[in-house]
Amino acid sequence: MLINLHSHLEGRVRPETATELARQLGIPDPDDGWARAIRVERPGTLTEYLAKVAATYPFFRSPDAVRRIACEAVEDAAAGGLDYLELRFGPATHATDRYGIDDIVSAVAEGMREGSRSTGVLVGAVVAALRHHDPEVNAAVALSAARHAGDGVVGFDLAGDELLYPQLEPHREAFAIARAAGLGVTCHAAEAAEGSAARRAVELLGATRIGHGAHIADDKDVLTWAADHGVMIEVCPTSNWFTGAIASLEEHPAPIFRDAGIRLVLGDDNPRQTGTELAHEREVLRSPLGWTEADDAALDRASIDAAFLESWQRADLQERLEGPLPPSAV
Repeated sequence: MLINLHSHLEGRVRPETATELARQLGIPDPDDGWARAIRVERPGTLTEYLAKVAATYPFFRSPDAVRRIACEAVEDAAAGGLDYLELRFGPATHATDRYGIDDIVSAVAEGMREGSRSTGVLVGAVVAALRHHDPEVNAAVALSAARHAGDGVVGFDLAGDELLYPQLEPHREAFAIARAAGLGVTCHAAEAAEGSAARRAVELLGATRIGHGAHIADDKDVLTWAADHGVMIEVCPTSNWFTGAIASLEEHPAPIFRDAGIRLVLGDDNPRQTGTELAHEREVLRSPLGWTEADDAALDRASIDAAFLESWQRADLQERLEGPLPPSAV
């Protein structure tokens, strides 16, 4: 089963779509083409990595373009064999004087629904506040997410450059709004900052899942605390290598988390930047990280439990995983 719980819409723009939209918008094509322009070529810092993601931002200037990008992202997920996709995005980054935050959120939700109808893939949108935005902006983002709860939006996140903007306290109001609306809560944390950042994200913001969380493994106290409190970590191994969170794929802390009793889920983060998709990330877990069939099964179960799903959707995925109940059990 392939359940993707950490993937960014801005990291799923098709290069051919970028080329077409660039011509419509009057944006010059890069000398080496858009595929190369948005691709991360080598490991570096989180700041450098995010600059490549930001290269796609000009293509989110209108609801029509956003709907198309979201629909194509779901189509690509289906082509990659996904059973469920949570797609996160930062609407305030794409809002303009003409199109507001609500317009962008609605466009993403509509595009994802269109892609889901045509492919059968279950989807949910996770609206992301950004660390470098003012608290008032992020509160507005949370209010928009709350208005769309049950209409395509399933969760709320805090993303952005943790190196430059490590503070969490300014965003407490936004997360309170999201929780009050019944949205699932995740947070990028301990990706570039120390492991204790993940604990603060849980305690201050109410996160039940931590995005990346690589440096939790560096702090034994936080590692134990996370296991004891049922915190789930969204691991994205290839992305963590490109951002410098780990020195090599062989050193990814997923086995440390597993052995500590922390339940893991999987994501591909920004596949157009890293050149990898979820199926490959599962292969990375197997080799070089030594994942077993039992580990795969535990990952599938944790993913179904952690996903921000309606009860009927969770039951559907559970049935796909385990097969239908025999007649005698119905």
